[in-house]
Amino acid sequence: MMSSVDTGGGEQKKGQPQKINLRVDFTPMVDMNMLLITFFMFCTTLSKPQTMDIVMPTKDKDLTEEDKNQVKASKAITVILGEKDKIYYYEGEPDYTDFNTLKVTDYTPEGFRSLLLQRNADAVAKIRELRIDKVKKKITEEEFKEQSSEIKNAKDGQVVVIKPTNGASYKNLVDVLDEMAICSIGKYAIVEMADGDNFLVQNFESKGALSAQTGGK
Repeated sequence: MMSSVDTGGGEQKKGQPQKINLRVDFTPMVDMNMLLITFFMFCTTLSKPQTMDIVMPTKDKDLTEEDKNQVKASKAITVILGEKDKIYYYEGEPDYTDFNTLKVTDYTPEGFRSLLLQRNADAVAKIRELRIDKVKKKITEEEFKEQSSEIKNAKDGQVVVIKPTNGASYKNLVDVLDEMAICSIGKYAIVEMADGDNFLVQNFESKGALSAQTGGK
């Protein structure tokens, strides 16, 4: 804040008090207020939660309650996100009494992605053909979206059940969800770990530690 003093410029008679006109320059304060407003707006923007759309399995009206509760075993894969960037999985219905049911892979393209592409090969091939038709302008963007959605959500399509453990990171979950889009998986859900899943993971790790101590024998 700046101020200036104006004495009036006239002659001052002897014995009379001097008149002073004080002018205050508020320009610096206005600039400071603008900076504060900008700062708080910036902080508010950063504090807003970042959301990501998750496509969950479609609600098919033709499905019975039994169909909704039971997924065809040959088309189902359960993915368990473990610590240290490990992905455990089992296909179909698990046998919780046998920890050999569980298998392990990683987040590399040769790992989890290769597994999904192999299991969902038919849908991936059909959607690839649709993309070619869209590039050649044989179908419109809207037709591509509609037909690709039908392929992904077919009744006999691949279903992925995702179960994060407490040791999994947020990045692990994001990476797996990215793979759903890359591998044209239309039906997937994030659910909590079951006691049987924890049993499988714990025994799988115990088996691995024992194998390392005995040299794989």
